Amino acid sequence: MALVRILVDGYSLLHGWPELAPGKPRHSEAAREELIRILTLYQDASGTPITIFFDGSRPRRGPAEASGSAALEVLYSRAGQTADQMIERAAHRFKPYGEVMAVTDDHAERDTVIALGGVASSCWNFIQSIESALAGLQDEIKHYNRKERNRFKRQP
Repeated sequence: MALVRILVDGYSLLHGWPELAPGKPRHSEAAREELIRILTLYQDASGTPITIFFDGSRPRRGPAEASGSAALEVLYSRAGQTADQMIERAAHRFKPYGEVMAVTDDHAERDTVIALGGVASSCWNFIQSIESALAGLQDEIKHYNRKERNRFKRQP
């Protein structure tokens, strides 16, 4: 069965991926933005919608901006709420539509999502999937560009 959505614990993934936004604190806006950028690329390559959950409210700077699209959402928990609770609620709500995958290094959270009928991935496994998909996409682009370049060279 195809996944209907990937539910990502944003800070768990950031802590498991020190090579992403090197030198930036894991809870910084720069690290969050780099994670969102990479997951946007992965979503484009995989075609599976992604929701990224962060503990805490979004820092307010200037006018409020859209926090995603249907294909990639970014959600922040409210006071008294955790990203884990939001992931559990989303897993429960998506159950009638198909399987969801939760990405977190929290074993209890993964067990809860599995009990709700979803699947779960450790951050390390998901990072490997992202890197593999993005490398494959780069190879496809190089191959396509080479093919197009050769096609135009042959035309009179």
